[in-house]
Amino acid sequence: MSDADTDHDECDDGSNGSTEDGNDTDAFATVVSRVRDRVDPDDDERARLERVANQLLERAAAAATDRCADADAMQVGSSARGTWISGDRDIDIFVRFPPDLERETLERYGLEVGHAAVPDGHEEYAEHPYVKGEVEGFDVDIVPCYRLDSAIDIQSAVDRTPFHDQYLQARLDDELAADVRLTKGFMKGIGVYGSDLRTRGFSGYLTELLVCEYGGFRALLEAAVDWQPPIELDPESHGKPRETASPSRSEKAGDAGLPFDDPLVVIDPTDPDRNVAAVCSAENVARLQHYAREFLAEPTVEYFEPCYPDRLSKSQLRAHLERRATTPVALRFDAPDLVADQLYPQLYKSLSGISQGLDDRGFDVFRGTTFTDETAVIFVELAVAERPAVERHQGPPVHVQGHAKGFYDAYADDEDTYGPFLEGNRYVAERERTFTTARAFLESDRLFEVGLGAHVETALEDDYDVLVGEESIGLLEEFGTELRRYFEPRP
Repeated sequence: MSDADTDHDECDDGSNGSTEDGNDTDAFATVVSRVRDRVDPDDDERARLERVANQLLERAAAAATDRCADADAMQVGSSARGTWISGDRDIDIFVRFPPDLERETLERYGLEVGHAAVPDGHEEYAEHPYVKGEVEGFDVDIVPCYRLDSAIDIQSAVDRTPFHDQYLQARLDDELAADVRLTKGFMKGIGVYGSDLRTRGFSGYLTELLVCEYGGFRALLEAAVDWQPPIELDPESHGKPRETASPSRSEKAGDAGLPFDDPLVVIDPTDPDRNVAAVCSAENVARLQHYAREFLAEPTVEYFEPCYPDRLSKSQLRAHLERRATTPVALRFDAPDLVADQLYPQLYKSLSGISQGLDDRGFDVFRGTTFTDETAVIFVELAVAERPAVERHQGPPVHVQGHAKGFYDAYADDEDTYGPFLEGNRYVAERERTFTTARAFLESDRLFEVGLGAHVETALEDDYDVLVGEESIGLLEEFGTELRRYFEPRP
């Protein structure tokens, strides 16, 4: 799902446009009323979606039962639960097959049903293939899964979705559904909505769970202001023992001893082994807290309007570089042909590895980011871009005989080394530095010794450009908006 293309000259931080009556309750209600007019689908829009969804259900069910008598089809997701925002055009149909059907057969049947329901559709691949297409202006996914008695018995990740739908259908009334739409609009406006691995924000399912948990839009914002991460919510009180639960990530859990080591933990009501919020970054949890506090203090509709800044100009970029007196360096290469959820984790890993490699060589990474379009960029800002021709290497104390003698012998006859000599009770050597500039390191084969994403590494092996300092102006044509966000950051 792509953002709108509308640009604003500058992004409002929400501080303008407050109501004049000074009454917080009235101001909140006024803004909510205005926003509801935007986010709530009208009767005609609902009727169009219902008509198309019913047609798709009929086609999918007929095609499925032709192949397997025990199959069925159901509409899932926000369009099924009435939590979709006006203008959203997504319809998700899940085709359920009995659990004893072989996986290969399920995939084959699923694609056949998908093409029967959406004749002009094309095949895409997640955990298994499915059909995606457009019908009367609606984006449609036809996804096969297994019909199971419990989400704990899932055979693929998509098998959970029908359980999610059933759980929320039983709990969302019209008022809560309306508050979900408000919450989604707010999250889109502040940039935290979306569970894709580029955004690393709040999924639709997570948003609906949070609204149900707290009882509405305002109650959720008021609670978020007071969150003390890590936050743990357990809607169905599964009470899974902390010592036996598996962490969401590979790192060890923090001091809080939570079963999941994420900043926000919402245990899936249908599966106690899953954290629904595992993808949420700490930054996006903090971003929600920041804007919840700001909005409650001074409600305005601007918080529901995504920020699309103008491109940074050459003169503006030069001004930032002069003011900051830092040195940007960028690696630019052809973007690997991957979907965003595969590409961005590799870009983030590569950004981390390259930053560490620069730090280890004394170039002091100040901040960094990554972005992609036709090309991909690892962009790192350095506090130090050039180092002396020599570097210190501190050895062990002299009295640690074995290690000390080894250190001394390694450098004693090296004509390119100053020393070894003593500082206090330790040997020290000053040796020739391998790389005196960040560019030299980034253009060397040593770059490939840092942690890189597999496809990013392959792309770099093919070819890449290194841009240093004002050479980063060459990025403006493709990434002027991203560079404005970098050099003019906001929460």
